[in-house]
Amino acid sequence: MTRMPRYEVRNDGVGPYAVFYCDKCNREFRSSPDIGGTIAKDVGRSAVGGLLRGVPILGTAAGRAVEDQRYVYSLTPQQLEAHWKQVEQYFHECPTCRLVVCPSDWDAQAGYCTEDSPRREEIAQAQAEQAAGVLKGFASALGLGDVMRGAAQAAQAASTNLARCPKDGTVAPAGTKFCPECGSPMTQPQAEVCPKCGANVGGAKFCPSCGTKIERAPQSLVCPNCGTKTEGAKFCPNCGTKLGA
Repeated sequence: MTRMPRYEVRNDGVGPYAVFYCDKCNREFRSSPDIGGTIAKDVGRSAVGGLLRGVPILGTAAGRAVEDQRYVYSLTPQQLEAHWKQVEQYFHECPTCRLVVCPSDWDAQAGYCTEDSPRREEIAQAQAEQAAGVLKGFASALGLGDVMRGAAQAAQAASTNLARCPKDGTVAPAGTKFCPECGSPMTQPQAEVCPKCGANVGGAKFCPSCGTKIERAPQSLVCPNCGTKTEGAKFCPNCGTKLGA
């Protein structure tokens, strides 16, 4: 059973209900008020009040006997549990950080929140690709395709000048010796130069200095972590990353 996250009780005039919040993004999930119960109690209150209206002592007490749910801003423990059952299916408790999160922050495949998931890098890459696709669509609709291509090339060039942690994938400016997250030695970027003039090509397809086409080894023959040519090795000769299955 998932632990109940932070919540508050609200009432919009038809009865109290609960709003439960994701511990990470504060996304709201609302339960439904007991409208049927509110109407029944309202009718019951009117009936009891009418029957006992002529009794001087009990008249006021009868009016209060059935509480008007339209003005109630609290739930009993039993009522709160019932409201929690309405939305519990949308929440999951991370076994690492113990936070209760919504589907937007949950990796169902791994069984962890997206921040603690062993697939964190994969998820981040997928989210980045999705965001880039949306942005590209807007840019094309506004006639800004060339501008976006230029920005993408600049981002690719910048990414080649970052140090990377071979253990958890954290990136940092070139020259950073140790990972700021786990303390492991960082793998420094290797400058890719033009074979003809020696200029730094920064991931470009053609040398920006002399125009020479840059021939690269197939992706399967380079380390996915640092980009070093592996020549069919089982481990990267530069950073030690395991290659292949």
